[in-house]
Amino acid sequence: MKKIWIGIDDTDSKNGGCTTHIAKTIIKFLIDDGFDLIGYPRLVRLNPNIPWKTRGNGAISFRIGLGARYKNKIGEIDKSEIFCFSRVKKSSDLTKQVDRIREIILDVFKDYAHVRDINTNPGFVILKDKPSFDVYKKGVREILYLNEIKNIINSLKGFYKGYKNSRGLIGAVASVAWMTSKDSTYELITYRSEEKWSTKRLVEDESVKNIDRLYPSTFDNYDYKNKHNRIVPNSPCPILYGIRGDDANDLIESYSLIKSEKVDSWIIFQTNQGTDDHIQSQIISQIKIFQSVKVKGRVIVKPHTIIGGHVLFTISNDLDEKIDCASYEPTKQFRNIIRELLIGDVVEVYGGVRKKPLTINIE
Repeated sequence: MKKIWIGIDDTDSKNGGCTTHIAKTIIKFLIDDGFDLIGYPRLVRLNPNIPWKTRGNGAISFRIGLGARYKNKIGEIDKSEIFCFSRVKKSSDLTKQVDRIREIILDVFKDYAHVRDINTNPGFVILKDKPSFDVYKKGVREILYLNEIKNIINSLKGFYKGYKNSRGLIGAVASVAWMTSKDSTYELITYRSEEKWSTKRLVEDESVKNIDRLYPSTFDNYDYKNKHNRIVPNSPCPILYGIRGDDANDLIESYSLIKSEKVDSWIIFQTNQGTDDHIQSQIISQIKIFQSVKVKGRVIVKPHTIIGGHVLFTISNDLDEKIDCASYEPTKQFRNIIRELLIGDVVEVYGGVRKKPLTINIE
C-alpha cells in the first residue's frame, strides 16, 4: 500500500467548526508523524440543493504517502511550512501505518468535530484506492445514499467511521472520487487563533479590492455594488478569509497583500468551485427535484415580483413543457435584469430545482 486516501465530511454546525480546519489539523499531525501529502488537499462542493447538506457543503479529501519528485509549498501551520509532493516514492509502504493514521484522525475528531449538534453527523474514510468518478458525479448532481456508500467502501476494503447517522461518509467518499484532471480551481484559506473564534473578523476591504485588481486569476473577492467583502465568511467558524482563483501561485502572492488581523495558519486546497460540475443540461420533462440544471425555453409568463422581493416567471419549450423560474432576493441587482424579460424572449436558465411545484431557483 504505497498511498492512502482520507476523506472527511460533516464535522461543522451552525454554531461553529469547519471541516477544512479539521483536515488542516489532521494534515499537520500526519506530517509531524512522518507522512507526506501527495498533491494538494481537496475541497469538494457537492450537490448544493440537498436539504440536509452541511453548513459549508464542502467535503475534504487528501492523499498521504512518502513523497517524491516535485515539492510545492502550500501552507504554514504552527510556524512550519507545509509542502505537498507530485509523486509517491516506489518504496513507500503504509500497510502497517493504518492504525496510526486512524488514531490521529480519531483524536482530532474528538477535539474539534461538532458531534453533539443535532444536525451534525460526521464521518471519515481511509481508502487504498479511489472510488469510480461516477460516485463523485452522482454526489454533485443527484442523491447518494448511505447504503450504497458503505457498499463502495467495503468493495474497496477500506476503513470507515461514522458518528450518529453517519451521513458524513457520503461526502467523504464522493470527495475522494473527484478527479482534479477534469477541471479545478484553488482556494487559499486562512485561520484564526482559537481565542478569536466567534468574534468580529478584521480584514481590510481596500486590500481585497487591490488583489481583485492585480490578480485577474482570482475571483469572487468583492461585491462592489453591495459593498460586501466576499472573501470573509459570516459564520462563527475558525476561518478568517479564503481567496479563490485559478492559479495557486497567484493566491500566495495575493495573501501577502491582504491586510487583516493576525493569521494563525493557512493552507491551499484544490477545489471544484467555479467548475459548474453540478449543472446538467435537461429538457423540462426530465427535471427532478434537487438537481442543478441548464434549461432553454421561451418566456410565456412575464416576470412579476411577489412578497419578499422575489421575481417569478415561466418558460416553455417546443414540446409545450412548462416550468416556473425564480430569482430570489439574495440575487440582488440580477433581479432587475430578470424584470426586463418579455413574453417570447428565448432564455437559458441555470439553477437548482425546488420541490413541487417544480421551480428552478436561478443561480
